[in-house]
Amino acid sequence: MPAKTFSVTDAAAAEIRLADPNKGSQAVHDLVVAYRANRRLGSASTKTRGEVRGNNKKIYRQKGTGGARHGDKRAPIFVGGGVVFGPRPRDYSKKVPKSVRRLALQRALGDQIRAEAVQTVDSFAIADGKTKSFVAAVAALTEVKKVVIIAKSFDEATYLAGRNISPVLLITADEVNVEQILHADAVIIAEDALETLARRTA
Repeated sequence: MPAKTFSVTDAAAAEIRLADPNKGSQAVHDLVVAYRANRRLGSASTKTRGEVRGNNKKIYRQKGTGGARHGDKRAPIFVGGGVVFGPRPRDYSKKVPKSVRRLALQRALGDQIRAEAVQTVDSFAIADGKTKSFVAAVAALTEVKKVVIIAKSFDEATYLAGRNISPVLLITADEVNVEQILHADAVIIAEDALETLARRTA
């Protein structure tokens, strides 16, 4: 599987549109923020003084004790009392327009291509499904550790071989996102994925 550096000229030949180097950084930022927000569960929850366990009985009389005046033990100043303005379950998800998503992908791909971090191969497959073979195949293509390998699809043996190598991500051209491309030190694209990437950036 000999690899070839994928240039801006190659991208144009493959009809992959790249954003101008001075355009699209805000789109990338908005999309990555949305990805991270959408991963949040939003399940953090606290109880107010009206919800915690306990009764409304005054803890001691108003006057004559020498202590500060208090009402019930569920007040926020007491341990075990309610929480003031604490988190409640909420939805953190954000929606990003398709045009912004497309621009962000064009910018992310363009940055990696201009940095000469993108290579193309005819195909990527590990026939014997062995992790040792997978590591050797990736090492023959690049020396960096964080790698994204993009293809139209992968067979089961290839997924099996690579599932235990966490720095190397196998992902299809339909599913790869901006965050994954930016996180990688090297992006390896199989020839059969170029058409899909061209469609997604058009």
